[in-house]
Amino acid sequence: MTVEVERKFVCDAEIMERLQDIGAKCIGQRQFRDQYFDSPDFILTLKDFWLRCREGLWELKCPAVSGAAPDNDTETLCTQYREITSLPLIQSEVSRIIREHTAEGSESNSSPREQIDKVAENEDTEICSADDTKWLNVLNLVCFAEFKTERCSYMLEREAGAVRVDLDQADFGYCVGEIEVLVPEGGDMNAALQRITGIAAELGLSCEKKIKGKMDVYLQRYRPEHYAKLLSAHIL
Repeated sequence: MTVEVERKFVCDAEIMERLQDIGAKCIGQRQFRDQYFDSPDFILTLKDFWLRCREGLWELKCPAVSGAAPDNDTETLCTQYREITSLPLIQSEVSRIIREHTAEGSESNSSPREQIDKVAENEDTEICSADDTKWLNVLNLVCFAEFKTERCSYMLEREAGAVRVDLDQADFGYCVGEIEVLVPEGGDMNAALQRITGIAAELGLSCEKKIKGKMDVYLQRYRPEHYAKLLSAHIL
C-alpha cells in the first residue's frame, strides 16, 4: 500500500510554460471517467473514505495519519490518503466500515449483516469479480458522482526524488493542478511534504489557502446536501 501526498493549485494560462522552465517533462495526456460510490446516507465519505472506479479499475482512498510536518501551513495545504487497489481488500475494508456503522446502531439502509459479512470474507467468488457489480448492490452502494477528466501529466526529477504534476480539466468546467508524491506506507512523510513545497515554490504558487479539488466543486454544484454534511463533519 502507498500513501498519496498531494497539493492542489489553481491552473493559469502560464502554468505549462512555468513547468517547462523548471525542467518538467510531459509524460502523457489522457481522458478518463471517474465514478464514486457511497451509501445513501454517506457512510463512507463521512468517514473520509472515497470509493472510486476509474475506467474499470477500483481504488479506495483511506485517511492517512502522518508524523510531524515541516510546518503547519505545509500540512494544511496537502492531503494524505492511503490507496487500496486490490478489489478483495477494497471489498473487505468497505464491508468493515459499513458493518461497524451498522453495529453502532446508526440509521442506515445497509444490506443485512450476513450479506455484508459474506462480501467481507470473500466467500462468494462471483461477488468478488471485478466485472460484476453485485457486491455494490449487496452493500447498498450507489454512484453519487460521475465525471470525465482531461489530464496532462508532467514529471520533475529532483535529487530528493521524482515529483509528479497533473493538470486536470473536468467536464463540468473546473480546472485544477495537483503536485503529487507517492510514499510507501510508513515512509518519510516529512520528506514528501518538503519535495511538494519545493516544487510549489519553483512554480511560484501562493501558500495562502487550500485549493478545492474536483470532487469538492462537483459536490458543491450538484450534490449540495452531501456537500453540506461533509463540511459539517470537517471532511471538506
